[in-house]
Amino acid sequence: MKKILIISDGAIGEHFIQRVTETYTSENIYYVVELKAKEFPEANPARFKFYEFDPTSFSKLSNLLKMEFIQIIIAMDNKSDVENTIKNIRIVKKQLRIIVLNQWDMQNEDANVVLVNANEILASRMLDYLPNVPVIAQNVGLGEGEIMEVLVPFGSSFVYRHIGVIEQKNWRIVAIYRNRQLLMPSRRRMIQPNDLLLLVGEPAVLKSVYRAIKRELGQFPEPYGANILLYIDMDIVPHDTISELVRRAVYVHTKFKHDLVIKIVNPSNIDLLEHIKEYRDLDIVVDIDYGSISLKETFFNDIKSYHVGLVIVSSEMFADYYVRRALYEVHVPVLKLSQKSFSNVKDAVLVLSDNRDLEKISATIFDISEQMNFNLELYNYVHEHQEEKEQVIEHYYNLSTIFSKSIKVIKENENPIRALKQKDNFIQILPFTSKLTTRRLYALFSTDSEKLYFKLDDYHQIFIPVQI
Repeated sequence: MKKILIISDGAIGEHFIQRVTETYTSENIYYVVELKAKEFPEANPARFKFYEFDPTSFSKLSNLLKMEFIQIIIAMDNKSDVENTIKNIRIVKKQLRIIVLNQWDMQNEDANVVLVNANEILASRMLDYLPNVPVIAQNVGLGEGEIMEVLVPFGSSFVYRHIGVIEQKNWRIVAIYRNRQLLMPSRRRMIQPNDLLLLVGEPAVLKSVYRAIKRELGQFPEPYGANILLYIDMDIVPHDTISELVRRAVYVHTKFKHDLVIKIVNPSNIDLLEHIKEYRDLDIVVDIDYGSISLKETFFNDIKSYHVGLVIVSSEMFADYYVRRALYEVHVPVLKLSQKSFSNVKDAVLVLSDNRDLEKISATIFDISEQMNFNLELYNYVHEHQEEKEQVIEHYYNLSTIFSKSIKVIKENENPIRALKQKDNFIQILPFTSKLTTRRLYALFSTDSEKLYFKLDDYHQIFIPVQI
């Protein structure tokens, strides 16, 4: 039997003893010292021994300390009494572990005295009741935020998503609470509104996941970043197309209502540069690097320093193998602009494949289509494997109900890419995965519609990373 000494005086100490009497364990026996005795009807006489005396009295306390305790807990309302009680204990027991309820910001250099700050605990518990603030486990694990619970709001990007398609890198959904019942997660289980998710992972990662779960429409390019970057390499982009490229990027900037940065590298046309500089009058940042450089040398720094959430490039730049790899590695969405009018685009097109990457980026797709006022069209090639596609379609129908946005599912008996080439104007949205970074020559004979994205190079395209 492990002996534990509890020294109590006041309402908190009384409440603590009451909670201890309700906690079953056959391993411990409790010796309770009170200044004034209280009745605890639930206390098991075999496990609780009660004493009534002043613990600041050394002679009385020292007699009790002749027993071998493994721990002492002090919950008293008077700071002076607490300090004198600790001194009395230390005269008899030099190394015994003491847990002290600290209501006065006391300081103690004794390594075996643990001060539990009452104000900090109360403030932390009150913080848990604030809306839109993550609830973090304080007394489990490291207590640094590696265990978190998150309530999924009705308009969340996670609603009606299958757990199996949620990218969980350095974090995991370990439990779901629904209608006050515990549900164990599985790949096919679908998250529903008002589910309470228990998450485990790296604290910094969980903060990002929390923001992603709470995100609603109208935030893009968040959570990837705050600003939009138009990147122009004058060694790659034809000079006679740059003015229109800039004009279309400004139009996108006005729709998303986020700051626009125009970055020009390898400048080689003075008249064009002077024309672009005029956009500074519209509070647009124009950053010209006059040194002859490759994109990758400065690109990653620009993404970080400008807090970029959307990169805009021309079709010529995206066609460049090295540029495309650099764009993929920064894990932010990329808008590739073609020579067609952007303001006339009304439809956003998704070509379903036999994977479920489109489900992973669905919330971002709905966000973009809402802000740009696009209609959503899903093209389903019916001669390919349908099981994965049907689950994606079900997910999009569920989201369309949540976001009050209609979608159209188009069944195609021929290759959708061939059918889309007959369409006047649209924007294609694709998941930005590593298979898009391969050289186009290797993809020519592929049947994967995502690898064949360049077949629709004459149309605008948005590439969205699948990572959260």
